Amino acid sequence: MTDWLIELMESLGAPGAGLAIALENLFPPLPSEVILPLAGFTASRGEMDLVSVLLWTTAGSVGGALALYWVGALLGRERTLALAARIPLLKVSDIDKTEAWFLRHGRKTVFFGRMIPIFRSLISIPAGVERMPLGPFTLLTTVGSLIWNTIFVLAGYVLGENWSLVETYVNVGTNGVIALVLLAVLVFVGVRLGERHRGRHAGRG
Repeated sequence: MTDWLIELMESLGAPGAGLAIALENLFPPLPSEVILPLAGFTASRGEMDLVSVLLWTTAGSVGGALALYWVGALLGRERTLALAARIPLLKVSDIDKTEAWFLRHGRKTVFFGRMIPIFRSLISIPAGVERMPLGPFTLLTTVGSLIWNTIFVLAGYVLGENWSLVETYVNVGTNGVIALVLLAVLVFVGVRLGERHRGRHAGRG
């Protein structure tokens, strides 16, 4: 993957880094934790302008986020509820609660979500489902993405040949997020199975 990214940036320059980040939003297996520090390292060698890298990668982040926003908007609330009704252990009321929470905290969620691994891309979909106003969504996504991108691009710029150290440390945080998500899923499943078990016993009584 690194070779492909290097070729892309050598061919297109800073716009190539922006394209890679846009694709990262749509295909999370392309990690920004690799793309951004590598772009910073490339800029440190004088092969790309640092400011251009920051502008293009942020534009790529916003472009990818808007694409996912419209996926959520096309999916819509009714289809989301229909899909939720087919998922075992998931209740429509869960979606209602999530929707109510997002309506109260959506702006903060979009802003800070742009700086959390895994959720960086996914947060755009519920924003689209709820039809969050496009202006605030774009602004919050831009600012959050600019902060995230600047941190990682500058890290690669400063570390130079050791830019890959960034990925090593970020992987620790990413694994922590994954562990928390898995724990939350296990707790959710445990609670729901417990409710079903109690419901069956109550029915027999």
